[in-house]
Amino acid sequence: MTESPEPMDEALAAASADVGVLAPIALTEAALEALLFVAEKPLSRREIATLAGTDRPTVDARLGDLEVSLRARGIRLLVDGDRVELATAPEGGALVARYVGAEAVRLSPASLETLAIVAYRQPVTKSAVERIRGVDSDYTIRTLLHRRLVVELGRSHAPGRPFLYGTGFEFLERFGLTSLDELPPLDADVAARLAEEGGEAVTEPLFPVDAGLETDVASDDLETRDGAPA
Repeated sequence: MTESPEPMDEALAAASADVGVLAPIALTEAALEALLFVAEKPLSRREIATLAGTDRPTVDARLGDLEVSLRARGIRLLVDGDRVELATAPEGGALVARYVGAEAVRLSPASLETLAIVAYRQPVTKSAVERIRGVDSDYTIRTLLHRRLVVELGRSHAPGRPFLYGTGFEFLERFGLTSLDELPPLDADVAARLAEEGGEAVTEPLFPVDAGLETDVASDDLETRDGAPA
C-alpha cells in the first residue's frame, strides 16, 4: 500500500486553476532547480507538471538532468516515491550543521534496529515490527516519529486499520541518501529473517550497530531491550 497523494495547498490549487488560460512555462533544468529551491515542502511530480503546464515525462526528464548536474555540487536531489526536494550534500553536512547549530541525531541500538526494519520493510505496521524484533516497540516508534525519521504513510487494510510506517525525507537527509535505492544491501541471513515476519521472535539484535546505518548513542536516549526508557 502506498501513501495517498496529499491535497494541493491553496497556492498550488490557484496556480492549477490558471494553467488552462496561461501559456505553459518552459521547464528548463534551471527553472526546475529554482522551483525546488524556493519550495517550502517536497513537491510531487504531478504538482511540478501542473505548475509548468507540461506532462509527466517532461518532468521526469528534467529531474534526471538536474540530478546528474548536482552530483558535483553541494546540493542533492532527494527522491521519496513521487516527491522530490533539494537538500545539502553529505560532504557539506558538518559545515552546514555547525552554521545552523544543528545537533547530531542520537540513536540507541534499539532505535537503530527499529529504523532499519522500517526502512527495509516499508510500508510496515507496528505489530509487524514487534514480531520481527520480539519486543514491544511503541516507545521506539514514537521516538522515531518525533525525530521525523519515521513517518505515517497511511493505514493498512488489516483488521483495526493500523498505521503503516515508512521513512521520509529526514531519514534520507540524515543518512546521506538521495533515495531508498541507495540503502546498503542486506546480509542474506538478515534479509531472510526480515521476510519471516510471522515466524518466531528474534532473541538477539537483528542488525549489528555497524551494519551500514551509523548510530550515535547518547546517555539520555538509551532504551532497554523492551523499548521502554532506561
